[in-house]
Amino acid sequence: MAKDKKPRRPRAETPKGFRDYFGAEVAERNQMLSQIAEVYHLYGFDPLETAAVETVEALGKYLPDVDRPNAGVFAWEEDGDWLALRYDLTAPLARVAAQFRNDLPTPYRRYAMGPVWRNEKPGPGRYRQFYQCDADTVGAPNVAADAEICSMLSDTLERVGIPRGDYVIRVNNRKLLNGALENIGLTEDDVETRAAVLRTMDKLDKVGREGVLQLLTQGRLDASGAFIDGVGLSKDQAEQIWTVLSTPGDTNSETIELLYQVCGSSVEANKGVEELEQIANLVEGQGHTSATIRIDPSVVRGLGYYTGPVFEAELTFEILDEKGRPRQFGSVAGGGRYDDLVKRFTGQAVPATGVSIGVDRLLAALRAKGRMDGKSAGPVVVTVMDRNRMAEYQAMVGELRQAGIRAEVYLGNPKNFGNQLKYADKRLSPVAVIQGEDEAARGVVQVKDLVLGAKIAENASLEEWKSQPAQREIARADLVVEIRKMLEGEV
Repeated sequence: MAKDKKPRRPRAETPKGFRDYFGAEVAERNQMLSQIAEVYHLYGFDPLETAAVETVEALGKYLPDVDRPNAGVFAWEEDGDWLALRYDLTAPLARVAAQFRNDLPTPYRRYAMGPVWRNEKPGPGRYRQFYQCDADTVGAPNVAADAEICSMLSDTLERVGIPRGDYVIRVNNRKLLNGALENIGLTEDDVETRAAVLRTMDKLDKVGREGVLQLLTQGRLDASGAFIDGVGLSKDQAEQIWTVLSTPGDTNSETIELLYQVCGSSVEANKGVEELEQIANLVEGQGHTSATIRIDPSVVRGLGYYTGPVFEAELTFEILDEKGRPRQFGSVAGGGRYDDLVKRFTGQAVPATGVSIGVDRLLAALRAKGRMDGKSAGPVVVTVMDRNRMAEYQAMVGELRQAGIRAEVYLGNPKNFGNQLKYADKRLSPVAVIQGEDEAARGVVQVKDLVLGAKIAENASLEEWKSQPAQREIARADLVVEIRKMLEGEV
């Protein structure tokens, strides 16, 4: 008779395309989100939290594949309706703005932070769950709202540790791009060709001038030798598109002047340039030059999404890739005006503009520049020398916590004292507190500076080690005061 098979143990592994975040990473992200929220709050935006699940109908045409409701998102059918984990934070805002339009102020200014989920093929640095941090104004048709978003994005980058000179916010207008297509004879009826041209314009950073011209016309060979079909424009049409893409001057005012010259007779293109000129003037009034917020007609974003100004925050410093080659870090935030999104629900035009910051990319940028080390100080650890005196050890951490100092009692097996110090090191604890029977009788404790101790053990000579003892004795009554001094570097 066959024996029953034991049930297979579950595999302890993260699902493909997802990852786990541990203490220091979570602490760094929370710190960054708090800093971003401070700036958004100063600008008058209110927080909003929406459900992680939306109806697929609410997410709508902005999904990657509208013919298959479960493509691009994590979706399931329930009682005849398709539900999905939210794909971004903008579609939920559009639903909220429509659902609560009689209760919300106009304009409605909100920010939202949280994870979003995309059912896409994962890759290096590309996950199916990631954090976004958005700020949007709904109900303001004036481009002053777009200019404010750009200024706020600049302040936000500087608040989290990206100084001026290390970033630029590039601004364009979809009306200018649409007008450029109109000037080469592509009408609104040429939907597929217009979309193909815009997608090609967006590849400027990857393939350069010649690559763009080839892709706009007959096609090109890519790096692997494969032939990529072109859009099929004439050489003259492609050159006209290139003229618009390559217009930037040395200053915003020069760029605006040149754009008026190249946008032709298109009413829409001229309207787009006019709006860019207003944005440039408004951000200049807030202290921004083209060095931080730059008019750049090569920016192409959200082909089926944005209806007016578009902007992208790009970090300009170099980092080393996995092969040790220098490269620019690239984009960490983007946004623009999307006046048709709420209209899907209400049937009435509702102007809206906003920005989304890629939190994980911004954190990676700060780590690459050494402005975050992926580590955070652990708690002060009170060691256990005598199990019978646990109440006194708990009293110590209670005093430290009341003083705002992070602290814990070692709760493992205290038999091996060396293991307690190893635990404190693994926790990145700055200080260990030691009190045995003898110290208790004399009303003192030993405090061990673990950070200094590690430095001494690594580099110091015997003489230096003796002159800078990492462990010293202090009065028990002075525990809080002395540890605060150690944490603030005064000892």
